[in-house]
Amino acid sequence: MDIREIQTIIPHRYPMLLIDRVVEIEPLKRIVAIKSVTINEAIFAGHFPDAPVFPGVLIIEAMAQTGAVLLFREVPDRESKLLYFTSIEEARFRRPVVPGDQLRIEATVVRYRMGYAKLRAEAFVDGQLVADATITSVLADKNRQ
Repeated sequence: MDIREIQTIIPHRYPMLLIDRVVEIEPLKRIVAIKSVTINEAIFAGHFPDAPVFPGVLIIEAMAQTGAVLLFREVPDRESKLLYFTSIEEARFRRPVVPGDQLRIEATVVRYRMGYAKLRAEAFVDGQLVADATITSVLADKNRQ
């Protein structure tokens, strides 16, 4: 699944679209996505100019977006819905992610029922675990905020 297909499933756009490609998917079970981290991303102008590090919060967001693609592609009327992530549990960051790294994000469904999901997500660089977390989300009407 390339970036154009991803954009038909989730509403995120630049600069907040944080996955570039989906390389594996088992509907409502498991997904693997790729995020290429490049020096020309705006975040590196301030985080940190002399030692650029991709923020952990954006790794978590990339994990959430990966899970959103897995879950949202099964929602028939997704144009009228938003998927909000509601909790982050057991998040751990094991080493810095820097420009030139390619994140391989793997998310697996722990619990699912229409409107609610709990996923376990892990991010790897060159086969090494760099971050992991458990993420929950809920489906809501777009006009209800």
